[in-house]
Amino acid sequence: MSEALAAVGAVRHDPEDREGPYTMGLVALLATVGMLFAAFTAALFMRRTGSDWTSVALPSAVWINTLFLIGSSLTVELSRAAIRRDAPGTAAARLRASLVLGTLFLIGQVAAWSILARQGVFLPSSPNASFFYMLSAVHGLHVLGGLGALLWVRNRTRQGAYSGTRHRGIDHAAIYWHFVGAVWIYLFILLSIL
Repeated sequence: MSEALAAVGAVRHDPEDREGPYTMGLVALLATVGMLFAAFTAALFMRRTGSDWTSVALPSAVWINTLFLIGSSLTVELSRAAIRRDAPGTAAARLRASLVLGTLFLIGQVAAWSILARQGVFLPSSPNASFFYMLSAVHGLHVLGGLGALLWVRNRTRQGAYSGTRHRGIDHAAIYWHFVGAVWIYLFILLSIL
């Protein structure tokens, strides 16, 4: 009996075994962010019925930025595949590529704002311009949070925290990153057609 209790006491609990709280936290976060952008969408559709609504042509930089974000999702998936093959060095390198592409997305969004400003389109210029600036800024904050998560899992990958059988942290960061990318594609389409 004492040997069994000693064995139980010697077992260290692995954070990877505590899927429930982390997964539920991720689900709650994604639901909250989804509802936020759904509310913004509802406000946009209501506001665009006003007589002062004028379309704003999105700069071509926004198209390039979208490709950066799609590319970063691809490299995140390649890093997940690498860690499942027990190749942490490759996974860390691919996560680094994702970080670079995500950073280029943010820099590109600021460049798009600069292009609009040079064209005389500012936040108070029109309701459509206001929505573009506001939606891209709020989305950019979520991208920044995603970059923080990717940086954290990249560092943990380099420390050997993940393997072919232990990769939940990378999976959670990837799910968030893909969600943020999907939100951007949705916003891009929404803002392009209005």
